[in-house]
Amino acid sequence: MGDVFSREKCYDNVQIVQRLIRPETGRRNPEHSEDTNMGIREDVHAMKLSAPHMAAVSGEKRNAALAAISEALEANKEEIFAANRKDLARAEENGISQAVTKRLKFDEGKLKAVREGISQLISLPDPIGKVQIDRELDEGLRLVRVSCPIGVIGVIFEARPDALVQISTLCLKSGNCAVLKGGKETAETNKVLFQVIRGSAVASGLPEGCLLQATAHSEISELLGCEGDVDLLIPRGSNAFVRYIMDNTKIPVMGHADGICHTYVDRDCDFEKAVPVLVDAKIQYTAACNATETLLVDRKIAAEFLPKAADALRAAGVTLRGTGEAGKILAEAEEKRGGTPVPFELMEGEDFRTEYLDMILSVKLVDGVEEAVDHINRYGSHHTDAILTENDETAEYFMQMVDSAGVYRNCSTRFADGFRYGFGAEVGISTSKIHARGPVGLEGLMTYKYRLYGSGQTVKDYAEGTRQFHFRELN
Repeated sequence: MGDVFSREKCYDNVQIVQRLIRPETGRRNPEHSEDTNMGIREDVHAMKLSAPHMAAVSGEKRNAALAAISEALEANKEEIFAANRKDLARAEENGISQAVTKRLKFDEGKLKAVREGISQLISLPDPIGKVQIDRELDEGLRLVRVSCPIGVIGVIFEARPDALVQISTLCLKSGNCAVLKGGKETAETNKVLFQVIRGSAVASGLPEGCLLQATAHSEISELLGCEGDVDLLIPRGSNAFVRYIMDNTKIPVMGHADGICHTYVDRDCDFEKAVPVLVDAKIQYTAACNATETLLVDRKIAAEFLPKAADALRAAGVTLRGTGEAGKILAEAEEKRGGTPVPFELMEGEDFRTEYLDMILSVKLVDGVEEAVDHINRYGSHHTDAILTENDETAEYFMQMVDSAGVYRNCSTRFADGFRYGFGAEVGISTSKIHARGPVGLEGLMTYKYRLYGSGQTVKDYAEGTRQFHFRELN
């Protein structure tokens, strides 16, 4: 029996597994299988069996893998950039919008940002094995609840190469295995990034099944059918796409469909502070789900504030549309200056459910914070909403009553981001109230298990009253 479990035998088995794995995707090689038309299901099932081994890897080894990944990204950056240029050229040929193209780009700036995110991840405490409950139920009967990884996470994300780096490194740090499916628009970049990341992870001692890349669009449907093997799905993309995922799988889904974020400018705001914050919230990255899409202004200051804000927004290239009341104020202000009225499209009601992801902003006037809150809760997506005010009482009302994952005071909605929260990065943003909410970082990728340590107790003893629980907290 000893020979079966010898180091030499284990090494031989590892070599066999490595020959069966395609390094560019983490998938098995069909030429070594009887099924040459093998889909993703068997690979995901094999990953599920690897998940406990991934969860058992020490924090030191996971951090070492992350450090190796960061170095490898720098060492292979020219190959990554070359692949990205191919994706950008194809996007231009296909007439993809500038807003989307901006997301596709992976350059020195993006590389620096993802490496900073990895460094931040490494510095964070190991999330695995944290004791959440340590309770003596009775003498010799101890209950401990400890944090552990979710297991296998499937992430289907939009055309952002940096998202692949953020998602994969977060999953590795948290001890999860990950199935990654990126957008076809960045197929070349994602291919090289995945090879670099997975190669460094496995070379650092992480299990072969830690990461897997789905490359074909048809594999999305297969992935949605992997209930029992995939523990959680996180879709990142358009409203329609996220809804499709939610409606076509039995696997738990975490995420959000819309990013209809608001900035409310209160009567007690500081104009000099408010205008730059508003402009940043709209234009800093218009294609992001945390960009402000609707501006709400208190009627008491609208005649003075709205023209100032409109000047700054239009100077930045933003087109305004909104209610007739808001349009009238802007037209009158322009007339007083002797200018030509700027086109202003009228909108009302359900139009305020629009997520632009573009240089367009909805505008509406409200009678104070109560009406602002009512509008946000009615038309918003419960993502991130901000109030600009110097009134503490008004701010507290807003932050208490707005039913969103993020509620801000006197700052841009663009701060809704895992890296900016100190999470290292994020796998996405959740508007759900179950499990994780807001930017999903390490904690959002963890669950827990109960460990019960006994010394021969039976439930019969307690049912018949021969023994009693005393429930004493130990730590």
